[in-house]
Amino acid sequence: MPRYRLVPALEQEQVLLSHCAHARYAWNLAVEQHSFWSRRRGGAPGYNEQSRQPTQARAEFGWLRAGSQTVQQQALRDFAQAMSNFFAGTHRRPTWRKQGVHEGFRQVGVKPHQVVRLSRRWGAVLVPKCGWVRFRLSRPVPEGVRSYRVTRDRAGRWHVAFAHVPPSVPGPGDGSVVGVDRGVTVSAALSTGDLLKVPGLTPGETRRLELLARKLGRARRGSGRRARLKAALARLKARQSDRRKNWVEQTSTALARGFDVIGVEDLNVRGMTRSAKGTVERPGRNVAAKAGLNRGILAGGWAVLVERLEHKAPGRVHRIDPAGTSQRCSACRIRDPKARESQARFRCRSCGFACNADVNAARDIAHETRLVIARELGLVCTAAGPAVAARGRSGLPGRTNREPQPV
Repeated sequence: MPRYRLVPALEQEQVLLSHCAHARYAWNLAVEQHSFWSRRRGGAPGYNEQSRQPTQARAEFGWLRAGSQTVQQQALRDFAQAMSNFFAGTHRRPTWRKQGVHEGFRQVGVKPHQVVRLSRRWGAVLVPKCGWVRFRLSRPVPEGVRSYRVTRDRAGRWHVAFAHVPPSVPGPGDGSVVGVDRGVTVSAALSTGDLLKVPGLTPGETRRLELLARKLGRARRGSGRRARLKAALARLKARQSDRRKNWVEQTSTALARGFDVIGVEDLNVRGMTRSAKGTVERPGRNVAAKAGLNRGILAGGWAVLVERLEHKAPGRVHRIDPAGTSQRCSACRIRDPKARESQARFRCRSCGFACNADVNAARDIAHETRLVIARELGLVCTAAGPAVAARGRSGLPGRTNREPQPV
């Protein structure tokens, strides 16, 4: 969904906040109804029954009647779709939405004349009960959009995202394969030898973030000073998140455009970043170290990088079993746990090959990716020793155990 910075006027911002509150109220009410009926072990009301309830509520409560009925009804439609996804097993059960965190609403049935271009840099979208709201035209709006979502992040910035499925990024068509190894020190190491790092906060910004966090811990709850500190913290974290997202978009586009096949490790990032606190009866160990590792993994954008790669290069991303990729030599294919001398250095004790440890893992991932493709195409590979795959219709290189150059 292409997203644009929304710039509402002061009066329009108040209307947008009320729309967010009404959509959140309708969503939470639907969650409460399903939670109540699940405890009673009865049949929860469906969308047809819930869609009639806002009409009765609007007739009774003036604050709800002042809002947009389409916004409230659409929140119930979104909840019904979320429950369908939950029962289908593709998503988790929908949970509560919190003020200040989940601020947004969706509008469907958008006509072409409701999204206009004002100038080279500005556009406008028609929002119910709000009128024309300007947004920054950072790129052309896709044609034929039928819906949009308005959101407000924790830093107080408004955005509008138009629903549109962009075309996939075409590859070079030469059968090139690349392996991507994700890490904490090096965000993404490629089998070509490139080491990519997510741009985070500068040292000055990191220091300011620490000072703001300390001041926030001393601020009294409910005070205006605490609200200002939370807003300043949110702006710094939003800057960090924007840099990470921009890096992910540029890196995924470059990989999808530069290679036909992309191999990544099949990692359970959600499980890897789970807290190690444990319970009162069974407390966890090394909780602080595990929390730092979790922050490093999340700051590297491991999950979102693979997700965007699958969006831009559908069918060309292969998930490889991560077992042994950091311990196996990419030159002689011998696995040795002691070959990795340090975080950044890999030296095979069998053939003497040495290079960056992350690059060696990325080359091993690329090799495993070629093997997977060869099996899918029915090509013959040797069972022992370095694998040799014949050149097929896919254009893959014939010999996959070429000696990598030291990095």
